[in-house]
Amino acid sequence: MTSTGKVYLVGSGPGDVGNLTVRAYRLLQQAEVLVYDALVDAEFLDLVPEYCLKLDVGKRGGQPSMKQAEIDRLLVKHCQQHQQVVRLKSGDPFIFGRTTSEIEALKAAACEYEVIPGLSSALAAPLLAGIPLTDPVLSRGFAVITAHEPERLNWQALAQLDTLVVLMGGKHLPLIVEQLQRQGKSPDTAIAIIRWAAHPNQEIWISNLTEILSHVTPQRLSPCVIVIGEVVGLRPFLTPNHKIENSDPKQDVSVASEPAFVIPPQPQTNPELSVSTPFSGKTILVTRAAGQSGHFSRLLEQQGATVIEMPTLEIVPPSSWEELDDAISQLSEFDWLILTSTNAVEYFFDRLGSQLQDVAALTNIKIAVVGEKTALKLKQRGMQPDFVPPDFVAEAMIVNFPESVEGKKLLFPRVETGGRETLVNEFKAQGANITEVAAYQSACPQEAAPHAIAALKNRTVDVITFASSKTVKHFCELLDQAMGEGWRDYLETPGIASIGPQTSKTSKALLGRIDIEAEEYTLEGLISAIALWIDRNPKI
Repeated sequence: MTSTGKVYLVGSGPGDVGNLTVRAYRLLQQAEVLVYDALVDAEFLDLVPEYCLKLDVGKRGGQPSMKQAEIDRLLVKHCQQHQQVVRLKSGDPFIFGRTTSEIEALKAAACEYEVIPGLSSALAAPLLAGIPLTDPVLSRGFAVITAHEPERLNWQALAQLDTLVVLMGGKHLPLIVEQLQRQGKSPDTAIAIIRWAAHPNQEIWISNLTEILSHVTPQRLSPCVIVIGEVVGLRPFLTPNHKIENSDPKQDVSVASEPAFVIPPQPQTNPELSVSTPFSGKTILVTRAAGQSGHFSRLLEQQGATVIEMPTLEIVPPSSWEELDDAISQLSEFDWLILTSTNAVEYFFDRLGSQLQDVAALTNIKIAVVGEKTALKLKQRGMQPDFVPPDFVAEAMIVNFPESVEGKKLLFPRVETGGRETLVNEFKAQGANITEVAAYQSACPQEAAPHAIAALKNRTVDVITFASSKTVKHFCELLDQAMGEGWRDYLETPGIASIGPQTSKTSKALLGRIDIEAEEYTLEGLISAIALWIDRNPKI
C-alpha cells in the first residue's frame, strides 16, 4: 500500500490491451484498487496484482450501473485510505467520460489525482475498420458527437458536415437517419456501423442512409461507433488484403451505396505459439458470462486453440436490493456468511460499501466460500475465508462444514433464480436458520453472437464448453431463437465439455449427452479434461 493515496483517471482505449498506453499499462500493474466500466475488456483485469480490489461500476448504456455520485464517493474513499486507485474508462477519459464529476469530487476532498489519456474509439474504430475520417476530396473535416440525448443536437448544422462520427447512437439510429435526411443529407450517403471495435467480436455493417435500417436492429448494436460520410466508400481501397466475407450466403455483398453487408469477426489464434499442443488447430466455443470469459479464453489461446466466444449469461443486479439491504443492516445477528461464487462476493461487497459500511461490519461473522477463485476474490476485498471445502462444489461444503449448524444463523447472498437448492435444503435439514437474499441475477442475452452461430452452422467448432447449468439452459434458448428447431443437428460433431457434475446433469437433460467432465471443478481442470479428450479422439 502506498503511503499517500492517489487516483489515476486512465483511458483504456478501445478493445484489447494492445491499444493501451505504456503509462496506463504500468499503472495497472501497480494498482491497489481498480474501478472500471463495463465496456472495459476483461483482459485488462488480469494486468492488476492479485491483491488489487476490483470494482465494476457498470456505465454501459441501457444496463444497470452504479450512480455517478457513488463512483465519486468510492474514488475519494479509497484515496483517503492511502491506496493507489486506477479509475479505468473505455476510450479517452475526456471524451464523453464524465470525468469532470470525478475530478470535482477528488478536488473537494483534497485527493491527489492525474488524468492519463487513452485512444478514443471515435478515432480508432474507423481507422481499424479501414475508414479515413479525412480526405483531400471527400472530407475536409469531421465532427464527433454523442447521441445520448439526440433532441439536444443541432441536426441542421450536422447535416452540412462531410463526415460525422456518432458515439452511443445505436438505439437512436432511426432518429439519426431521419433527422439527417430531413435536414438535406442525401439518402445515398454512405454509413458504417462498427460494433465492438477492436475486439475479436467486432462486426461492421456498410450501407447508406436509405437501406441501413433494413439490415440492423438498433437496440442490439451497442456498443458501436457510427461513421456517416462518403469516406466510408474508401474502405475497400485502404484495408490491407481486403476481403469481404459474409456469414449469410443468401445476402448480397455490395458496395456502400447499395444494400448492406456485414463483415463478421475472425477467430483469434496465438501467433507466438511455437510448439504443437492438443489444442493446435482446434476451435473451442466458450459460453461463459459476458465480460467473464477473457481469462478462460486466453488460457485456451495460450494452448494454441482458436476461441469463439458466445456469452450465454449477463450478470446484472437483482430485481430489488431490498432483501440484501435489510440483511446488511442486521449483519451482527448472523454467525456465518456463505459465498458460493465470485459474483456473490462482488455484488455483496459492492452493496455493503454502497450502504456506507465496510468490512469491519463482518468482524464477528465467519465466512465460508466455495472454490479457489471465490476465495481469491474475497482476499482481494481484504478478507480471509474461515472455511473453504476441499472440493469446488457447494455439496462439499455441507459434508465438510467445520461445525454444527444447528441453531446457527447463516446469510446466503446468491443468484436471484436457479441457485444451489441442495445446499439450502440440507442446511435447513440440519437445523440452520438460513436467510437467502438475491445479490445478483444471471440473465440470458437478447441474442446469440452472430459469429458463433455462423461457426456452428459451418461445423467448424470442435468443443463447446459449459461452466454452469445456466450456461447450458441459455445456450439452448439462444440457439432455438437463432437457428430454429433443427439446431441440435449442428451439435452432433463437437465435444460437449462440462466443468462439473451439476452442469453435466443439465447437459444430459437438454443436449442428450456429455463428452467431457472436469475432474477438478475449475477452468484449469476443464482445460485439462478437454486436452485429454482430444488426445483420445485424434480424428476430431
